[in-house]
Parts: sequence; C-alpha cells; structure tokens
Amino acid sequence: MKETVFSSPFFGITLSIVAYSIGVWINRKTKKAILNPLLISYLIIIPLLILLDIPLEWYDNGGDIINMFLSPATAVLAITVYRQRELLKDHMLSVIAGSLAGSLTSLIVVYGLCHLFLMPDEITVSMLPKSITTPMAIAVSESLGGIEAVTVLAVIITGICGNILGPVLIKTFRIKNEIAQGMAMGAASHAVGTSKAIELGDVQGALSSIALVTSGIITVILSLIFFM
Repeated sequence: MKETVFSSPFFGITLSIVAYSIGVWINRKTKKAILNPLLISYLIIIPLLILLDIPLEWYDNGGDIINMFLSPATAVLAITVYRQRELLKDHMLSVIAGSLAGSLTSLIVVYGLCHLFLMPDEITVSMLPKSITTPMAIAVSESLGGIEAVTVLAVIITGICGNILGPVLIKTFRIKNEIAQGMAMGAASHAVGTSKAIELGDVQGALSSIALVTSGIITVILSLIFFM
C-alpha cells in the first residue's frame, strides 16, 4: 500500500507544489528574505522523506516530471531578452562587461578555492557553473565529467544566497545604480536572484533577466574553452 501511494508520480508532484506553496505563503506573511520559498520547500520535503522512510527514487517519479520543464523554461528566457531588446541596445556595453566580469569571477573563485582545498577534479568541474540556471549548469557539468547532483546543489545554494544576501550587499556597498543592481543579481544568482531583483524594481528585474541569459551563455563558452 505504501509503495503504491508514495511511488506514484502524483506524490512527488503534489509534495513539490504544496511545499513550495507553503514557502511562498510564509515568505509573503513574514516578508523575511531569509525565509526563501525554495529553502522552506527543501526543509519540508527532505525531513518528510526521511521521517516516512520514502526512497528518493519514489519521489523522483514525480520530481523528474517537473524537471522536464526546466529546459523549455530556459529556452523561453529568450523571450525575456527579446522583450527587453531596446533596454539591451541602450546598455549593451554594460550588459556584456557585467556578464563577462560576473562569469569570469565566478569561474576563477570556484576553481581557485577547489584547488586550495584539494578538491577532486570532478567536484571542481561540478561546481564551476554554479551561478547559471540549472539546465545550462547541468549541461556544462556533464560535458566536463562532473557530478549532476553536486552541480544542482551548488546552483540551488548560490541562488538562495543571492536572493537573500543580494539586497543586503546592495545596501551595504551603497550601490545606487539600478542597472548595476540588476546585472549583479542576474549574473551572480541566476533565476532565483532575478526573482528578488524584480521586487527591487522594473529596471533591476529587466537587467537581471538579461544578465541571467548572457552570463549563462558566456559561462558555457568559457567553461568549455578553458576546462574541457
């Protein structure tokens, strides 16, 4: 009976949606950045699977269906760039420079720290694309011989940290320029950071969306050129 219920794809899908919805509700009620909906959903799902002794493979029967939408969702990001094409034209140099700087910084820091702490090569290449959206990060990791699970975890942690700490760092370093705010959020913490940039303002949200895409493309290119 237990296997019939919990191994059904509907279980994984329903649990994911309910957990995330609870996270969104808590975040809106408390208005606390640290109570990120994604973080809350993980804190609900993981303990529940452990307490009920539900194998990850059962949950993945539904979770994998959700993952199927990641690649199409990434492709749809092209629409965001198209809609903001006039803004992109006006700030082309800033976008290219910001995305390049963000991508290079991320790659160099990860590579340097992994070598400093004597991490195995497969861990290093798994963490290199941590600042880009999940489907692109997985593609880069797999092409370099990385571990998908480590890559996904690195992307999740990066996104949540950017979402929570981004606004704090903007205030701390007194970054007044809206373009710089948006570029930083999108280049450093992909879609999760962009969701917070949208809350900061229309310009920040638009530039973060653009940076999310351009930084992803640049990271893919640089990773395959220098680390393949």
